[in-house]
Amino acid sequence: MKQINTAILLSAILVLMFAVSVSAQGSNFANPDVEYSFDLPDAKWKMTVKPSATSPNVEYVYVDRSEGHLDVRKLAVRDKAILSDVIRDEEQKLVLLPGYVAGKDENFGGFLNGTVFNYEFVRSGRPMSGRFYFLKVNDNTVYVLRFTGFRDKLRSIRNQTDSIARTFTLKKV
Repeated sequence: MKQINTAILLSAILVLMFAVSVSAQGSNFANPDVEYSFDLPDAKWKMTVKPSATSPNVEYVYVDRSEGHLDVRKLAVRDKAILSDVIRDEEQKLVLLPGYVAGKDENFGGFLNGTVFNYEFVRSGRPMSGRFYFLKVNDNTVYVLRFTGFRDKLRSIRNQTDSIARTFTLKKV
């Protein structure tokens, strides 16, 4: 009888663990107005700007904007532009942020390969950070996944930002 109770208890624990893991899973972003898709690893990511036929931009927040903000942009670059030059061009828009400090660039691989650009800045006296994924599609197109948030919060969800960038892919036509 004790073995049956233990087996029932163990089964109940496994079912509960499975239910929790399923509810914690995220979703997939895909929209007919854009040519890309990506996976959201956590249901806490909420869309705040939906793409349309006139504006292909999409934005998500993680819980709230200060904890994590994702902004996806498509950049048209000059023919055969070097990715480091594209990053430096984008960095010129950031240098005026209060307390701006550039971080290290990192090579990155997923469905699309590219470079991650890290930086820190201050907003309303709070330490913030940015982590931009520059994903090269071809000689003329780069997608930028711009993550920003409180420095400690963004650092704590880095595995999620990496996962989103790793699963970012162009739709098959």
